[in-house]
Amino acid sequence: MRTLIYTAFVSLDGVVDSPGGGTASENHRSGGWTFKDLEFLPEAYEIKGRESEEAAALMFGRTSYEAFSPLWPDMEDFATLKDLPKYVVSTTLEEDALVDNWGDITILRSAEDVAKLRETDGGPIVIHGSATLARTLSDAGLIDRYHLLVFPLLLGAGKRMFSDTDKDKQMLKLVESETYANGITKFVYDVVR
Repeated sequence: MRTLIYTAFVSLDGVVDSPGGGTASENHRSGGWTFKDLEFLPEAYEIKGRESEEAAALMFGRTSYEAFSPLWPDMEDFATLKDLPKYVVSTTLEEDALVDNWGDITILRSAEDVAKLRETDGGPIVIHGSATLARTLSDAGLIDRYHLLVFPLLLGAGKRMFSDTDKDKQMLKLVESETYANGITKFVYDVVR
């Protein structure tokens, strides 16, 4: 079985919307909040490099795919991810909308398709951005691990990491944490099954 890892920059109040800013799809009023007002400390982002090394595939929702696919294939920072298989979970995206310079890309149409993929052999699948997808997969019990960089700020409005669906309690096991001088805290949680 494969491990589904959701990785996110998240505000203290749970917002994951528009951390990078600068794209048409990232229109949160505080877009780019990960790069504003905090000193950049490379060690706080070490987990992002580790994710790139350990990922066997990437997964996105349609909106994040459409934001990342024009940029990431040609960015040096993401060169190690270029040839990895990619999965886009969408009921509306068509094959002709896929870019052709970013490795093999497969469209999945449902959480059930994700569950079937998760049951196959292979390494970890890392989910970037994709707040709506993360909520759907979390509610379906399909996410196995969370890699969170929590920023010391409150954003109020915006897409949240977790839904407000009334569901059974889900325990998490903390496997790694660290707080950095700029106030960012890293949390790595495994979902307890």
